[in-house]
Amino acid sequence: MSMKNRLFPVSRRCVLLVATALLSTPATASDAIPGSEPASPLGDVSFATSCQAPVHDPFNRALAKLHHMMYSQSEAEFRAVINSDPDCAMAYWGIAMTRFHPLWPGQPSQDDLRVGSEAIQTAKQLNPPTERERAYIAATETFYRNWRSTEHRVRLADWEQAQHKVAQAYADDPDAVAFHALAQLATAPKADKSYTRQAIAGRILEALHGKHPKHPAGFHYLIHAYDNPVLASRAEDVARGYSDIAPNVPHALHMPAHIFVRLGQWQDVIDWNTRSAKAALGQPVNGAVSKHYVHAIDYLVYGYLQQSKDQQAREALTELLSQGRFQPGFVTAYGLAAAPARYALERERWDDAAALKSRVPETFDWDKYPAVVAITEFARGLGAARSGKFDVASDAIDQLEALHGQLVASGDRYWSVLVDSQRHSVKAWLAFAQGERQLAVDQMRIAADLEDSVDKHPVTPGSVLPARELLGDMLLSMG
Repeated sequence: MSMKNRLFPVSRRCVLLVATALLSTPATASDAIPGSEPASPLGDVSFATSCQAPVHDPFNRALAKLHHMMYSQSEAEFRAVINSDPDCAMAYWGIAMTRFHPLWPGQPSQDDLRVGSEAIQTAKQLNPPTERERAYIAATETFYRNWRSTEHRVRLADWEQAQHKVAQAYADDPDAVAFHALAQLATAPKADKSYTRQAIAGRILEALHGKHPKHPAGFHYLIHAYDNPVLASRAEDVARGYSDIAPNVPHALHMPAHIFVRLGQWQDVIDWNTRSAKAALGQPVNGAVSKHYVHAIDYLVYGYLQQSKDQQAREALTELLSQGRFQPGFVTAYGLAAAPARYALERERWDDAAALKSRVPETFDWDKYPAVVAITEFARGLGAARSGKFDVASDAIDQLEALHGQLVASGDRYWSVLVDSQRHSVKAWLAFAQGERQLAVDQMRIAADLEDSVDKHPVTPGSVLPARELLGDMLLSMG
């Protein structure tokens, strides 16, 4: 949509033309065709809109899936609402909300930003009759405003302030409260190991859960709020109850594992992600394997390895790598790289780690995910350094240097730190293997401090091999 259309009133015909264009743009890997699956439970969401009565229930299902962070399915359902009621402004708002994934560090793709921006402008131009609907639309618009020129973190902060105002104006609206809490989590400082902002959001969500015990946000966002070593024990009961409201939602079956990992409850990590993977495999994405399947298998491999169940971990990894085409996206990329790296590194099979192939499968668009490609290069370099393959280790360091530079140039303030830690780790173990012990320890301390300076990303159960652990191994080997 042109800047002119953003600044001046447009005709209804123009709005409908934009709506038609949005409908003709396929959702990024929409996970299901609405109506092609049974109306399985999703929890209780009741969001009043001025849309036509027949789309109220479908709208609520779409919004419930948004709260479950089943973004692609949610977008598909919002598009189905628009097919039935093209004047439903809040369905366009819903599409915009599915496109910016607030808890994922890093800038959304250009396609996500373009589609989201166009959707929210259409919602605004349809001008729904209620002040509440207009407030929701205005809040989301703050995130997309000047998206080509304004930093992602600045727009997230603007969105958080706007959502706060919506929550204050509509304090009895559970969705307004939920999105405000989510926005607080999205803007929580990554280096704050006291988790102050998470604790505040958690208290808001605990109150929401008490008033609306089947609302999905009271489960999902609360788990994210307490997914840290300080607060995790507060979420155990909520985590165990999540599947009761959404027994067939793969992400609802997976999310409790975030708390179980923090508490060291490995059998629960295994059991819940086994269920999640099975559910996700039955919900393909335009004929491709769902990202939620890959995500669950990564956690499953991690859980098995923590119990030294190496054979089961191998079987899960083999099942993952035997699948065909995968849903594109960061979550998929992460699991495809991390699971094989974990399997080699956790078992200290350094030769296997050194032999890992980067960018597998080749059909996946790895160029979009330099931070994920770095995982394989880190594992390959570390394995090579610790198995005497110095040329391979040096090559991996070169690759990590280039990937780090790419992330810095893109303005990524999160993954650039972690890739910096990875390159120092490989340099440390190469120096150690070549007899430069003091240099090795110095490099390893830098790596550990870098990794400790940011919090764990929500996509991962933990580092594929923590830098602080690698430092401990080095010091032990030196006596």
